[in-house]
Amino acid sequence: MGIRAPRTTSSAAVPPPVVQGAHPNADGLATFDMQVQILIVEDHPLFREALQSAVHIAYPEATILEATTIELARKTLDQTQDINLLLLDLSLPGIRGFEGLIEVRAAYPRLPVLIVSAFEDPKIIQEAMNHGAAGFIPKSVKKPELAQAIRAVMSGMTYLPDGYVPPAKRRAPPRQPDLTARLQLLTPAQYRVLQMVRQGKLNKQIAFELSITETTVKAHVSEVLRKLGVASRTQAVIELAGLDFDNVLGPDRPQFGQGN
Repeated sequence: MGIRAPRTTSSAAVPPPVVQGAHPNADGLATFDMQVQILIVEDHPLFREALQSAVHIAYPEATILEATTIELARKTLDQTQDINLLLLDLSLPGIRGFEGLIEVRAAYPRLPVLIVSAFEDPKIIQEAMNHGAAGFIPKSVKKPELAQAIRAVMSGMTYLPDGYVPPAKRRAPPRQPDLTARLQLLTPAQYRVLQMVRQGKLNKQIAFELSITETTVKAHVSEVLRKLGVASRTQAVIELAGLDFDNVLGPDRPQFGQGN
């Protein structure tokens, strides 16, 4: 079983926290009397169907919302109240590395995010947890285990794959450990501008795509540089390169197929 300690700090003698409106089931996890709403953010239609099935195994009466990009997920979260859990694929259109997870966590810090990914390397799993994920489950597992992970995270537990062993610590760049904290200082608009700067877009292009003025873009860029503690756009891009999967995995990166 991949369930780990409760996400909240507590002593070993204290039972796992139970979400309001829930009671422990036969597995010691939570079942809900209230209406559960779960948002699936996944661009692959077949795997969206698999996640839907897993959700209905865990909570047969759950309402399932779907999005295929982080942008659509943000719109859904802004327009829908009381979403209880977000199931997130790390590899989505327009997203590099852990950008999607960081963006969601910064904008909705109280929303638990369960990563469901084709990546299974312990370094990726550990980095996702470092960036605030409530759990991590590989896409290769069967639906009952997916359902178990969903129930565990909904009950306030952390879920990690069976057999997961934290990777040996590598020496981090001097400024890398607090990168997540610095990114959380950015507003959603500033973070979006930073993503586009990272894509190599000019202020004029950013202004056009976001329907804002170049003056506003420049103001956002200035605030981004100040909050990240860097002096130039180039330095900001170099800082964020540490979020890419290639950099997390290091020189021994295994080869993955398409659709990760």
